[in-house]
Amino acid sequence: MKHFDVAIIGSGPSGASTAFHLAKKGISTVIIEKEKLPRYKTCGGGFVFRGRKNMPFDISNVIEREFNTVDIFLGKKLHFQTVRKDPTITMIMRDSFDNLIVEEAKKLGVTLLENNKLTAITFKDKKAYLTTSETEISASFVIAADGALSPTAKMAGWDKETRKLIPALEYEVEVPEEDFNRLKDEVRFDIDAIPYGYAWNFPKKNHLSVGVASTKKAKINLKKYYQEYLKTIGITTILKESQHGFQIPIAPRTDGFVKNNVFLIGDAAGFADPITAEGISNAIYSGVLVAEAISESNLHLEKAKELYLEKLEAKLLPEIKTALWLAKWFYEQKTIRNVMLKKYGQRFSEAMADIFHGERSYPKDIKQAITKKIKELVF
Repeated sequence: MKHFDVAIIGSGPSGASTAFHLAKKGISTVIIEKEKLPRYKTCGGGFVFRGRKNMPFDISNVIEREFNTVDIFLGKKLHFQTVRKDPTITMIMRDSFDNLIVEEAKKLGVTLLENNKLTAITFKDKKAYLTTSETEISASFVIAADGALSPTAKMAGWDKETRKLIPALEYEVEVPEEDFNRLKDEVRFDIDAIPYGYAWNFPKKNHLSVGVASTKKAKINLKKYYQEYLKTIGITTILKESQHGFQIPIAPRTDGFVKNNVFLIGDAAGFADPITAEGISNAIYSGVLVAEAISESNLHLEKAKELYLEKLEAKLLPEIKTALWLAKWFYEQKTIRNVMLKKYGQRFSEAMADIFHGERSYPKDIKQAITKKIKELVF
């Protein structure tokens, strides 16, 4: 049975990036992927600049479009626009993007096991023993990077769902040339196009990615709001469309991120941004943190656990906690929010653009700041 220092389950941005950084440190690493790459992956495909600027290699070959300007709409009355020197949002398709990162990791010696579905994990003598549909291996560390559903987490003992999973529906849409040319240069978010959430239009190279997401964990007719949103952006004719429903974890697990030899990162841990539901940048960042923890621990399991949790608590978890409160206020307190946005909407949009660029974090004193602004408006 072949042994690796680290086995990573899942070849998405978090898993592949983790493999890349581990291999740079000379740590033997294997990626276990249930499909054959490249494979389609449901995702809006908007990669914010705070993630892109930290990529350790060039991704220009897989970029579909870049947007320095972002438009935020709130009904027909409020429209805010931000413009930045660097692209706030880079559009990618996950099949080519994920495969690029995997290929860069392979150049550093990472082993890729494609068409290998993980079926079981057992633990013995401080090692993890992994059985896939094709083989068996052992590893000192296992990293669950297999997304929101994360079968790995369930196998490893996370038997309760403590994250907040929200529903989203995304369509890859081909439209007439006239409509595409009209929409291809604008990336937009429409707040309240769906209750407690937003809709988006992300232009790709030859088609549009159009979707809706709600921050409420309730039954909702996503397709109805998607169809209404098409009317909002003036699309009446669809040449071709493919539907993809999925869930986005916008709150971290409350029952820990490490069990036995298994570390959770990305969506498996619940690290998507609670306000925007963007998950790629935090997924990659959490992968960097776990790679650093394993490397700095000199492959000592208990020390790596300690370091990983310290690194999460230093920045990522506090930011998500603040964003959770802000998201709840933003999407559920519509009346006072709209009053505030009429006066401070452009400032809010600029702040969000700064966060997208990694130039600032969600402020820790957000509750006090909003309360103060409300008092200024009321009194």
